[in-house]
Amino acid sequence: MNPGNTRLLERLFADGLITAEAQEACLNLVARSGERVEEVILELKALEEAALLKYLAALHKTRFVSTEKLAKADIDRITLDKVPKKLAERDTVFPVLYDAQTGTLSVVTPDPDNAPALHDVQLASGVKEVRAFVGRPRAVKAAISKAYNGDIHAFAILDRDAHAQFSTMLNVFERNLVSDESMVLSMAKEATQGERVLSDRDFKTRKTGSSSGGVNDESFQEALNVLITLIENARPDLRGHSAQVARLTKKVAERIGLPESTKGAYVCGAYLHDLGKMGAYHLTALNVAEYEGHKAQAEKQYKSPGRLLEAVELPLEVLQTMEHMYERYDGKGFPDGASAKEIPLGARILAIADTYADLTQNPRNPFRKTLRPVQACEVLARYRGTVFDPNLVDLFKHTVTGEDVKARLLANRHRALIIDPDPEETTVLELRLLEQGFEVAQAHNIEDALKCLEKGEIELVISELDLPNGDGLALLAEVRKRPYGQKLPWVVVTGRSSRNDAQKAFDLGAADFLSKPVSADLLVAKLKQIIEREARQAGGGRGVSGSLLEMGLPDMVQVLWHGRKSGSLKIRSGNNAGEIHFVNGAIYNALWATLRGEEAFYAMLKLIEGDFSLDPNFSAPQQVIMDSPEALLLEGMRRMDEGAR
Repeated sequence: MNPGNTRLLERLFADGLITAEAQEACLNLVARSGERVEEVILELKALEEAALLKYLAALHKTRFVSTEKLAKADIDRITLDKVPKKLAERDTVFPVLYDAQTGTLSVVTPDPDNAPALHDVQLASGVKEVRAFVGRPRAVKAAISKAYNGDIHAFAILDRDAHAQFSTMLNVFERNLVSDESMVLSMAKEATQGERVLSDRDFKTRKTGSSSGGVNDESFQEALNVLITLIENARPDLRGHSAQVARLTKKVAERIGLPESTKGAYVCGAYLHDLGKMGAYHLTALNVAEYEGHKAQAEKQYKSPGRLLEAVELPLEVLQTMEHMYERYDGKGFPDGASAKEIPLGARILAIADTYADLTQNPRNPFRKTLRPVQACEVLARYRGTVFDPNLVDLFKHTVTGEDVKARLLANRHRALIIDPDPEETTVLELRLLEQGFEVAQAHNIEDALKCLEKGEIELVISELDLPNGDGLALLAEVRKRPYGQKLPWVVVTGRSSRNDAQKAFDLGAADFLSKPVSADLLVAKLKQIIEREARQAGGGRGVSGSLLEMGLPDMVQVLWHGRKSGSLKIRSGNNAGEIHFVNGAIYNALWATLRGEEAFYAMLKLIEGDFSLDPNFSAPQQVIMDSPEALLLEGMRRMDEGAR
């Protein structure tokens, strides 16, 4: 038995926090299981987590981080890269915040007084100081698994109490009714009652909604994640399916720029869309469109999620998202036979995300094998305009396959701002601009537009005139008064067609005035002419940056090779940095840490995580590598295969 475990129990008993009986029970379970005493105390409910962590924090003269906080934490990549994954797993140390100004790295660990481990972290991260907070052992391990390994279920598995709650939820389902005191609401309420231990300045967390509650509340969505994950555990082929659909739905909603309340409703619908449909078939929009058996079952069950949660009084947007996911873009679906934009936007997004997740995760999908992301997107593309919204399919493909990264690498990116209150209008135009090498920002009102413009990075504006709380012409007049906006190319695309409006726009220096509807392809052609003219006058190209998680280095090299691009591709991973020099697609040199030439290239080829940036204005000083990119890639892959054996 670990003596430290014994001493902690003795301290707790001496301080009157646990009874003699609880101390004895904990000692026995520690001896039998070999588990850490903190976990045994919590498992036997000798103390609540908040009380235990508060005691440990006082003991170690630090602060504590609750399981709830760790579960919600969204740690930036720079901070994570400070502690290598192997070191984090070995010493159970999770980085949560890096202050570049002071050189201080804050970590959470069950052992904040473990000086050797913290010293190793300091050496690996190269920081001046490591500050340790205390956390529950299993929670720290779950955070490591979630952040480094992408395990979205790490905390759901951790929550032992959820298993008992799951049984209660099943009983509710059997009664086909959820009362006002339902488990979902109970969990959502409990999830909001955790004690705040670090301020928002100290510890960044996702802000996906209002703290006032409802489907947009983080804790409500986390409760759904836990419960739905437990329900799906009984179906191995669909384990984690709804959480994946929710993640994809959220990503698309964020890309479109939807309000927080709308985004929260769509995510909630994505979590709940399969409730009550646990039959022989998995009912995706594609399966229902293709197979009569699936369609017949879906027609009977499409309202099941809403019926099961009737007493919860879900918002209308959530219900519409779930109940209309089997509509078809061509109007041949059900329940209403709606078509195109008549179908609620959330339902159109859910239909695509659900089908994609089924194709990439479920080996029992119509192809009887899991597809790669590119293959799944090709399937979605076959049904563009029939089952699925064609514009959303294009957007989804850009979002999940790295097409956006490819477009950015193959073009000198120019930054355009679309100002329009209709998120669907902006999405269609955004896709066409992305395909032509633009980097696109969106604003749905005057306030957001001014905030974006004030950064001084926008090179072209496409604006509607009818804007919330103001007029597009007044916005243009205001921007023209400011240094960054005096010569900024401005194109008006509006539902108004007044000659007077057009004249005012041209008087203010607008480059063009177009009335809706406008062909997106024609508009983009006009915008390209404008921006290329401006770029020629300014001279020079713009760089591109991103993450290796968006596109792997081997794929990036092939894109630059076939695109005959020149420049320096800079790579950063952990504490190491390197470069690959391209001239018309050929690789002239590579540098990585102390390596040079081919060996540096092969070392970088193994990287999975890290950041990249492409400087198109860099000129390689000399050619050191003579092999073709193809030969380098083949040799690099051969070495990686040998290393894996």
